[in-house]
Amino acid sequence: MNTIIRNALLSGREGLWDIEMKEGKFARIEHDIPDKAETEYDAKGKLVTPTFVDPHIHLDKVLISEVVRPNVSGTLSEAIEIIWDKKCDYTIDDVVERASRAIEMSVSHGTTHLISHVDIDPICGLKALEGVMEAARRMSDIAEIRLVAFPQEGIIQSQGTRELMIESMRMGCHRVGGMPYNEMTYDDSKEHIDFCFELAKDFNADIDMHVDETDDPNAQTLQYLAAKTIKEGYQGRVTAGHTCALSSYNDYYAAKIIDLVAKAKINMITNPATNLMLEGRRDGYPTRRGLTRVKQLMEAGVNVAFGQDCIKDTFYPTFGQGDLLEVGMLLCHAAQFSMSDEVEKVFGMMTENAAKIYGLEPFGIVEGNWACCNILDVTTIQEAFRTRAPRLYVFKTGRLVAKSRQESEIIRHPAVVKS
Repeated sequence: MNTIIRNALLSGREGLWDIEMKEGKFARIEHDIPDKAETEYDAKGKLVTPTFVDPHIHLDKVLISEVVRPNVSGTLSEAIEIIWDKKCDYTIDDVVERASRAIEMSVSHGTTHLISHVDIDPICGLKALEGVMEAARRMSDIAEIRLVAFPQEGIIQSQGTRELMIESMRMGCHRVGGMPYNEMTYDDSKEHIDFCFELAKDFNADIDMHVDETDDPNAQTLQYLAAKTIKEGYQGRVTAGHTCALSSYNDYYAAKIIDLVAKAKINMITNPATNLMLEGRRDGYPTRRGLTRVKQLMEAGVNVAFGQDCIKDTFYPTFGQGDLLEVGMLLCHAAQFSMSDEVEKVFGMMTENAAKIYGLEPFGIVEGNWACCNILDVTTIQEAFRTRAPRLYVFKTGRLVAKSRQESEIIRHPAVVKS
């Protein structure tokens, strides 16, 4: 079966294009393809882009704010405490249902590839992993999910987590996760990182950690992670998420760490929605916002992407809908990406940059690449963010997996004559 999208506007290319998708890949991209296809769509001059890649989400926790007590303090620590109670009651069916809903949300907003961290600890055992794996299997026709074994409760201080982490990799987790700051001492944090590298090498897996997700400028596990990456020869295979403490370092120390991260070729993921909500809760004014140093990292040549992270869980209880255009707009504001070329860089963070972290290279609307693309109801990337443009059509490997329409009408009335 072949499909042609006609009259497509492609960013950075002149004129309108026809895009043929065949056997799951982009077969031809020409100004005018004379052949007829079995299925055709008219883009009508609208922007066609690669589909989006969410490199950081927690599918086991999505939507639980609907059934748990509220996070009154709004802090990361209370969010984790509330999660404890919920994880004790996890059932596989519950995780499958919530994760599946979130995957469908993401696909409807143009995201076809996601990396999900999944809690691995003695509280819930492997139930969360089994549930997300089943949801990923059921949704595999519309989205591809890669899983990270995530020891949120720590490894050294959480007895039994080491064994569960090993088992989770045996079960099919793609990456080794970590949260080294959530240990009792800095020495324990280093041991946490050391274990993750040992486990990753045993399974020839990449590493994807939550790193220094705190306002505390004394949180410095990113430095050890970067140095360890270089010493172990793991350059390009490590991702650090959040790294909020980097924004609280003095400029001299921050510059040193950014240079080290660049040398280690560590991918960085910022999660602006959640971090803006959680960080700086104990500050007076001015209040720190906790976003990592996005622009400085990019200027140093670091590959930076962003993720949704949370959807209506205890960390982000009210918001989130799996819309990376929404998250990207928040990043534009928080990190002050306001010029047209800067906004296009943010778009690249949720496409090419995130695809690199996912392992989707080569990626993009190029002949021979996998045919994953969105038709957006706008003509520029800037307008896509400004309006959070409807994803008119979403294609994954050449197949239509979602479509939407947004219609509005202004009703005018004649002037009312006053009596």
